[in-house]
Amino acid sequence: MEDVVIRAEKLGKLYRIGQRHQYATLRDLIVHSLSAPFRWFNRNHQSSNLNSQSHSFIWALKDVSFEVKRGEVIGIIGRNGAGKSTLLKILARITEPTEGYAEVRGRVGSLLEVGTGFHPELTGRENIYLSGAILGMKKREIDKKFDEIVAFSELEKFIDTPVKYYSSGMYVRLAFAVAAHLDPEILLVDEVLAVGDAAFQKKCLGKMGDVAKEGRTVLFVSHNMAAIENLCSKAIVLEEGHIIYFGNVQKAITTYLQMAQSNISKDEVKRTNRRGNGKVRLVDFWVEVAGERRSVIRCGEDVEFVFKYDSQDSERLKNVVFYFAFHDAFTHQMLTVLSNRHVGQLTQPLPPKGELRCLIRRFPLAPGRYIVSPRLDVNNEVADWLMLPEGIGMIDVEVGDFYGTGVSVGIGGFAPFLTLGEWSVKGE
Repeated sequence: MEDVVIRAEKLGKLYRIGQRHQYATLRDLIVHSLSAPFRWFNRNHQSSNLNSQSHSFIWALKDVSFEVKRGEVIGIIGRNGAGKSTLLKILARITEPTEGYAEVRGRVGSLLEVGTGFHPELTGRENIYLSGAILGMKKREIDKKFDEIVAFSELEKFIDTPVKYYSSGMYVRLAFAVAAHLDPEILLVDEVLAVGDAAFQKKCLGKMGDVAKEGRTVLFVSHNMAAIENLCSKAIVLEEGHIIYFGNVQKAITTYLQMAQSNISKDEVKRTNRRGNGKVRLVDFWVEVAGERRSVIRCGEDVEFVFKYDSQDSERLKNVVFYFAFHDAFTHQMLTVLSNRHVGQLTQPLPPKGELRCLIRRFPLAPGRYIVSPRLDVNNEVADWLMLPEGIGMIDVEVGDFYGTGVSVGIGGFAPFLTLGEWSVKGE
């Protein structure tokens, strides 16, 4: 029991749609602290009243309960809008829960959003000392860590510049360096690492691994499944504010990827990864091999990708340009993109409803799992674009006889793409 450093009990966070944040005055803070004994009753009373007007409110979190022990590294995964960032904000005491409670034992370092945590008018140097003081550290303790923080951030030339002049990448470099080096007992890290370049992201992941080895607790929100798999001992899967799984990392990743594979027509309203004017919508997606729908394909097969679209307009669609990209499901690296424009096809006006089909002969991706992310442009405007992290769905590629030699391509030791080559030798 003594090893539990984070305990959440029936956490809930309710947001009013369209509500503006009200900044508190000193008078508000005094009244807030004096009213603390009555807040539990008011909160529960308010929750019951708001439930009767649920059309104006949304639960970012609901009935979330879990425990984290000292030294555990917990990944938090889920689709956009699942409640991941809200959970970390509650644990960091940035946001107050609407119901339930979270007990956190230990000094917390957090990196949650670009733009939070630092005072924009202060220099990088001054913000390092300010952050340390907020964590309860003495000046001599911060002095010992200062050079290490600056070296890690690689911002020696700008350390005496006000952070309001920093780029988002520079800000994240310094913010992560401060959060990771000022000896927090609990480190909370959100997806903001995506702002940095690839080399710095790798550096940050290495540092989080070091923090975990030192016996400190880490909660890590990410869409990078490879990072979750390599760093975390357990993982939480959130969906619509609820925990749907907490436990083994591999099972958590499988659960998340299976969720993301659901039919988009069932998820039309709730999707948060969709962009475009909506005049034409992609409403379904599937894969066919020899005319049969398949959930799993083999490398080397002829595979047809089918995207069903719908338009409210009765007239034919002009100037249609369709793209779809394949991304690695774990790293989100884009591997390739196909488009009718590249090959000069589908140049004629298209029916207002139908299926866009693309046949890929001898499918060249090596065994693995991939995200399909499509974009549909009509008359030089983006009509529908299903972006990462979910895209429109997933495909699983299994071992297959890509080369037609009877030698199947295995899962390990291959680059993402398989390519045919003609071999010869010329003697001297």
